[in-house]
Amino acid sequence: MLRAASNFRAVANRGLAASAAATRPGVPRDEREGKEIYTTVGIDHNEPKFDKILIANRGEIACRVIKTAKAMGIKTVAVHSDVDSNSLHVKMADEAVCVGEAPTAKSYLRVDRILQAVEDTGAQAVHPGYGFLSENTKFAAELEKAGAKFIGPNSKAILDMGDKIHSKKIATAARVSMIPGFDGEIADEDMCVKVSRDIGYPVMIKASAGGGGKGMRVAWNDRQAREGYRLSKQEAASSFGDDRMLVEKFIDNPRHIEMQILCDKHGNALWLNERECSIQRRNQKVIEEAPSSFVPPEMRRKMGEQAVQLAKAVGYDSAGTVEFLVDSQRNFYFLEMNTRLQVEHPITECITGIDIVQQMLRVAYGHSLPITQEQVPLNGWAFESRVYAEDPYKGFGLPSVGRLSKYVEPRHVEGVRCDSGIREGSEISIYYDPLICKLVTHGDNREQALNRMQEALDNYVIRGVTHNIPLLRDIVQEKRFRTGDITTKYLPEVYPEGFQGTVLTANEQETVIAFAAALNARKLARANQFLNQDKQRSTHVASFSKTYKFVSSLPVKEGERATEHAVEVSFVNGDANKAKVLIGGKTVEISGNLSLSLPVNSIEVNGEHITTQIVGKRAGEITVLYKGTPFKVKVLPEQAVKYLQYMKEKAKVDLSTVVLSPMPGAIKNVNVKPGDMVSEGQELVVMEAMKMQNSLHAGKTGRVKAVNVKVGATVDEGEVLVELE
Repeated sequence: MLRAASNFRAVANRGLAASAAATRPGVPRDEREGKEIYTTVGIDHNEPKFDKILIANRGEIACRVIKTAKAMGIKTVAVHSDVDSNSLHVKMADEAVCVGEAPTAKSYLRVDRILQAVEDTGAQAVHPGYGFLSENTKFAAELEKAGAKFIGPNSKAILDMGDKIHSKKIATAARVSMIPGFDGEIADEDMCVKVSRDIGYPVMIKASAGGGGKGMRVAWNDRQAREGYRLSKQEAASSFGDDRMLVEKFIDNPRHIEMQILCDKHGNALWLNERECSIQRRNQKVIEEAPSSFVPPEMRRKMGEQAVQLAKAVGYDSAGTVEFLVDSQRNFYFLEMNTRLQVEHPITECITGIDIVQQMLRVAYGHSLPITQEQVPLNGWAFESRVYAEDPYKGFGLPSVGRLSKYVEPRHVEGVRCDSGIREGSEISIYYDPLICKLVTHGDNREQALNRMQEALDNYVIRGVTHNIPLLRDIVQEKRFRTGDITTKYLPEVYPEGFQGTVLTANEQETVIAFAAALNARKLARANQFLNQDKQRSTHVASFSKTYKFVSSLPVKEGERATEHAVEVSFVNGDANKAKVLIGGKTVEISGNLSLSLPVNSIEVNGEHITTQIVGKRAGEITVLYKGTPFKVKVLPEQAVKYLQYMKEKAKVDLSTVVLSPMPGAIKNVNVKPGDMVSEGQELVVMEAMKMQNSLHAGKTGRVKAVNVKVGATVDEGEVLVELE
């Protein structure tokens, strides 16, 4: 029997030999190759277990499962598509099997090939991770027929809860609080409009088999209901192979709070406290935390008890999540149940010290849960930031693709855990979800965990792809978020014009300019040393004894002309890492390693510690990453500025006459032809990228001059799809 939660102890497993080591509860050590992972309930290596399991997934969740399996002494089998053959999860597993081509329908969703891999490798059980086949009842049933275990709930429970229409009926019978809605399947657009009118706008149109923000749209009128039904239905068919739709009342401006449950095959069921998941864009979570600052103990108990009631009503027997919408009066309503391991499960592991993957493996084998409800702890606070390869300046995050030319995770920051499935040199492709890493921080309280997240984001180095760290970093310092005043409308309310980067105060602008000028001065001093290296040492010292004068500017917004500042830089006692910068009549003292080549610069500015990164450099310009946002700082010698007036500025292009591809992807629908008249905002093209449908609209009223793509075509970011006159 495993140790009870009241006597947590960290147990490390290296290969098949276990050795104990203490660790602060809730902060598992998470090393790259998965050779060492700490669990705080302990691993009993004398307890019967699977010899070998197959992970029917990819990326970070496959790596996550492999780590715990290795810690338990269980051999692992990875599956992969042809483009994933060099992926981290393949390298970490004991064996690997290719199951097809890059598109998920030809590889990770091929039930027959996964089953063949199970047979060929002798795997006794399969962990599906999340997404892909994790809630596929056919797959779970076929595994059982083949004599292998499905590491997840039984197929009946998946069927009962995976069908959103049926699950609402079961939840109602189980006396779970419900959202008003229509209890049947929506057959077509006309029916969607009729039901939406009957319920009353706004409504949520969503796939019965949906999840992960896919296959759902909010509609505020008949036109949006028709468009939302069509797009969500297509998205559901592509993502889940099931395009049945339902409609329910949209609870405006709620919180999204979910309860983690854990059940076994012996009738035991636990709730492991709640997670706050209200920070979302396009119905997908961005930052989660556990517990929620909005949930008092009595409400937590009621939510947990209802979640367990629902689980017992369907004979649930694994890890799962019951999601609720919560209004401003703390009334909560059942949203859905996810019958799988949730993306954000690490924050629950942090505050409870329970390795959820470990318990899933134990339960699937047939063991009972090791603790009772009274022994489930709540230790401290945890946050998870989903670091995506996407552009946060475009709709809070349109997917980005590319190769990671530089990649360093901030594992040295105290209380940090990085769940990722990539490494330097990995490629983010159009075929899969653009998640780079789940960055998790844990602390004794909310403020400490949040401060650690801020520090971790500042130290996270990602080059080669556009990513959403600028948005994440701005959120964790924003006043409303810091106080816990959040709902699912947080992003559009705090950033009504979309995210445009961190707004710097006048002092912060001077800090960034002074830092860039100091870097440039150091570079010039080093260059002078190199050019005079055959001369006397006094010449070398003189390079850091002179004063360097620049004209520097920092555009506050893209396209705006920035105020120019006269800047003078001198080095204290000739020390290359101590500079005094005179700007606007003020002196800014900077100390630290003032190098342009470091991935992260940790410096002191007037006695205050700040962390920056240099993400771009060219003649006369240094791009400084400060508080997550890149700032292009012009730093020019005084004489160079005189010649700028003779250089022509680039003419601005009128982009309202074209529809550009916002990201790489595939064209799903083309709704116009040359000669058609269109109105501003009219949908012209629908494209799919990373399993999400994106509707592209006309920027102005006019006539279609040219259509440059056909359905099925693959396009790159920035391609002209439609031209207007």
